[in-house]
Amino acid sequence: MTSDPQATGVARLPVDLDGWLQYIESRHAKSIDMGLDRVRAVRDQLGLAPVFPVITVGGTNGKGSTCAMLEAILDAAGFRVGCYTSPHLIRYNERVRVGRTPVDDDALCAAFAAVESARGDVPLTYFEFGTLAAVRHFQQAGVDVAILEVGLGGRLDAVNVFDADCAVITSVGIDHVDYLGPTRESIGFEKAGIVRTGRPVVVAEQDPPATLVDHIRTVGAQPLFAGVDFRAIDEGTQWRYDGPGGLRAGLPWPALRGAYQIGNAAAAITALDALRDRCPVSTGALREGLTTVALPGRFQVLPGRPVTILDVAHNPHAAQCLAGALGAMEITGKTHAVFAMLGDKDIAGVARLVKPHVDRWYLAPLPGPRGTDPEDLARALDEAEVLDAVERHASVAEAFAAARDAARPDDRILVFGSFLTVAAALDFLRRAGT
Repeated sequence: MTSDPQATGVARLPVDLDGWLQYIESRHAKSIDMGLDRVRAVRDQLGLAPVFPVITVGGTNGKGSTCAMLEAILDAAGFRVGCYTSPHLIRYNERVRVGRTPVDDDALCAAFAAVESARGDVPLTYFEFGTLAAVRHFQQAGVDVAILEVGLGGRLDAVNVFDADCAVITSVGIDHVDYLGPTRESIGFEKAGIVRTGRPVVVAEQDPPATLVDHIRTVGAQPLFAGVDFRAIDEGTQWRYDGPGGLRAGLPWPALRGAYQIGNAAAAITALDALRDRCPVSTGALREGLTTVALPGRFQVLPGRPVTILDVAHNPHAAQCLAGALGAMEITGKTHAVFAMLGDKDIAGVARLVKPHVDRWYLAPLPGPRGTDPEDLARALDEAEVLDAVERHASVAEAFAAARDAARPDDRILVFGSFLTVAAALDFLRRAGT
């Protein structure tokens, strides 16, 4: 006979995914607690020692797109691929995928239960708990290769307790300064922490900080630098890649929109070239992966009129890419921007870059202690010298509805500023049945 957990004073464990997510969020006093000792101890208790190749992807922006391209290409090549990314837009399951399919609730609950059993009295943050659960599931599922996206920084991120067979660093921009430092040099050093001695590291940043380059050399990793060891050449309707695996001409543009995406694609191909002895990929699989890759919220253009664009851009580097993509679009009407950001971001810097492409702003709050209200946003827009019409709304859904009501068929609606902003817009569309 099993004892009743309530009667013995032991907390009853959750029985469904929502319960587990609430539970793991409460296991640590801090939402972010940088360091690897606790995660490493639980990793060892779980016996997590991947025998499959691990590709770790870090960077300020472009991580999600690069992970998605790696995942799509490897899947097209016939590999059983595990992919761990964050954050999610609608459901937590989006973070943990096998075969490009989100893992189901039961499998996630089983992985969380295994981590809980192994951790004892070791406190883990939400992200740390989720990282260990994801890799545990990949090990149980027998994946051929795993792609792990860094959550914050790199050196002290939970993902870094797993040695990368190939590391990818997509970009280095100013973000998360409270944890990573205020300069590209300090941030570059943190991101360089995912590299390993004698193993390849793909650096997609065209002008990487000296700290990143110095650390790669100090560790003795094998660097592959954009513009030196590999290149993406725009040829109009197609593009060409030249890298360690040779020349590939006549490549299709990635299904992810934005001219900058060929840079992410080139980084992904270079990582696969570096691992070609373990993960051989044909040109046919590469083409199929590029044309079938999908990633919600990255310059995602919805069907119908007026055109609606969803983008999670939440720092100046991402805003610069967004502005370039907006400028490359042909439009005859006006642009209505639904805008909401977290308070610890450079709101004025983001608005300053995007403002040349916006005619009217619809400001909305975001929830939680890091959230902002429309008045905070309005002050940041004033700082950015935004002179366009500005409206304040009680929610992203209300702001989105107002923009949709105001927009004409030849206009466009831009929803941006945070994963939370895009998630709220997608939820509004789901509820509206559109």
